[in-house]
Amino acid sequence: MEVLHQRVWLCREGDKQAYCWHLMVRREPHSETGRTKYTLCNATPDTPVRRLAFLQGQRYWVERVFQDAKQESGLSDYQARGWTAWHHHMAMVSMAMLFMLEQREALKEDLPLLTCADIEWALKQLLPTRLTDDAELYRILQQRHRKRKAAIDSAYRNRPRPI
Repeated sequence: MEVLHQRVWLCREGDKQAYCWHLMVRREPHSETGRTKYTLCNATPDTPVRRLAFLQGQRYWVERVFQDAKQESGLSDYQARGWTAWHHHMAMVSMAMLFMLEQREALKEDLPLLTCADIEWALKQLLPTRLTDDAELYRILQQRHRKRKAAIDSAYRNRPRPI
């Protein structure tokens, strides 16, 4: 990973004074995409560059939470006509995401690859109609994880190597 850092002065239209911020440029030359990411940060001037680079990399996980919330918990499936209804919907989505996080933490020893999609699938199997018992559900989840791991391993083995 390559990181460039520079303090820059920013002044938006209508501001009476300029503000000194951190400009972070981050590139991972050996990644598949090789993209360059730019970030402005208003951290204190004495914040170490290493810390700023680490925090910039954490954005992926924030975006991933929103993606999971949209796909698995219905974050984007609201039809609210007012702020109160919207707040209620967001509270329900947040509780669903908390439940999924708690389940992943509780089962991480037995099912380390457990995802929100797995939990949603398991709930669909268990709640509406009790199609399987707990042992069968566990067996199916392990099978899903073996297939997922095999796909990940295959993609890793078949990736192009740098010359």
